[in-house]
Amino acid sequence: MNLPRSPRLSCNYPVAILGDGEADRVGQASRLSPNSLPAVTKGWPPHKARNCGPERISKDVRDRRDACPTASARPNAKRERGSVLIIVLWIAFGLVTLALYFANSMGMELRAADNRVAGLEAEQAIDGAIRYVSKVITNVVTPGTLPDIESYQRSDVPVGEASFWFIGRSDEQTSSEQVYFGLVDEASKLNLNTATLAMLQLLPRMTPELAAAIIDWRDSNSDVTTGGAEDEIYQRLSPAYRCKNAPFDSVDELRLIHGTTAETLFGDDPNRNGALDPNENDGDYSPPNDDRNARLDPGITEYLTVWSRESNVSRTNVNTQTNLASLLLDKFGAERANQILARFGTPPSTNRPPGGGGTTRQVGNLIEFFVVGQLTQDEFAQIYSDITATNTTVLGLVNINTASEAVLACIPGIGTDKASTVVAYRQGKTTQLNSVAWLVEAVGQEAALQAAPYVTARSSVFTADVAALGHHDRGYRRIRHIIDNAESPPRVVYRQDLSHLGWALGRDVREQLELDRDQRAINPNRGSSLTRIR
Repeated sequence: MNLPRSPRLSCNYPVAILGDGEADRVGQASRLSPNSLPAVTKGWPPHKARNCGPERISKDVRDRRDACPTASARPNAKRERGSVLIIVLWIAFGLVTLALYFANSMGMELRAADNRVAGLEAEQAIDGAIRYVSKVITNVVTPGTLPDIESYQRSDVPVGEASFWFIGRSDEQTSSEQVYFGLVDEASKLNLNTATLAMLQLLPRMTPELAAAIIDWRDSNSDVTTGGAEDEIYQRLSPAYRCKNAPFDSVDELRLIHGTTAETLFGDDPNRNGALDPNENDGDYSPPNDDRNARLDPGITEYLTVWSRESNVSRTNVNTQTNLASLLLDKFGAERANQILARFGTPPSTNRPPGGGGTTRQVGNLIEFFVVGQLTQDEFAQIYSDITATNTTVLGLVNINTASEAVLACIPGIGTDKASTVVAYRQGKTTQLNSVAWLVEAVGQEAALQAAPYVTARSSVFTADVAALGHHDRGYRRIRHIIDNAESPPRVVYRQDLSHLGWALGRDVREQLELDRDQRAINPNRGSSLTRIR
């Protein structure tokens, strides 16, 4: 028999053996006070109304009724179920947030790892570039000269998925905003350890006090040059240190010199790439503080070196007549050799081999030898790479074929009034620059003889300022190397990481890289362009 259930009690237990609809009213009655029962049982038959009070409900019914939830508990249950839903939603939200956070972290780690790989590729490309440079300067057509820019690759050179560039300097730069690519001749600069006080004072941005302090730093005594600085000045600094009183070991040592500032050292070119970058021509908007004149005004480090030297091993000393006579005889024959030798003293007898006797005039440099011997430029060029005026290694000679106008202006005999003339002459006669003899024609014999002790047309130390990028044009690295080719094999004598100075390849290369990146996005199978700025 199916018993009726009370919908209000939401209970599965039978209330009593009441008819349909009666169980509900009994449930209500059981929760009411005795005084309220007449209202609930109104209309019931008398025999049922007497048995529906709380005291009349059977014990079994009350027990079953109390064992199930009452109607009054239902609102609280709904609220509890809503709270649980909110908690679950917050937990789900937290888990999703954690998942997104870790996914983003893994993405960043992946990108960082990829950048590290690209950086390693760039560093390996730079190592390859130095090996390549060593081969280039070893196999140069004319020993002791800066390799011709057409004889080697100098920009966007591929090494696997990486590429490298040689950041250089040249008179051929048509725009101050464009980076020139190539090797740099260290002999194109003034040597900090040999330049005189007067020569240093003529450099752009140089002050007399700073020039004097440089002299005091490198000399071996404690005597103060006028306007200079010795221990007395440096001991007042914090932290204090002593004046070196010894030759410079690097150009960066200038940072220790009293009176130097970042503006003096680097000027408008803090990243030292020889080009005018956007931040170097915006006034005071961003460092450095430039004058916004669309012209690059570098600091003194652009014109200084400590590495320039000329080795005279295996060369013939023109002050040794016997050896000179043999060389001249081999190059020009006996008649012409005797003519040249005669201008340096008593000519040799026709019954003796050339150089067999007589007193000779000693010369201090090769321009003097050229002038006194009255050689032609072609004759002098034939023997120039084989001769010297001293048997020792000479430090600090300036190569007149590669020096900038600012450096040439510091050389006695040339000065500011003839420096531009020298630059214009060598740009117009590039095929006649194979010796120092052309300087006589360019500035005159007197001025050339005055400049002769400070100049040369030979170079053996070069700078390879190499910037490189790994795959996808990432992992930028830049390392500057000084390579000495005075002796075989070439060796790296100085290495400096300049990556921290920022982008040094100029705006043109950046734009080309961005164009290549967009083209790769359109066509992933397309390789990077090898026709970038060269």
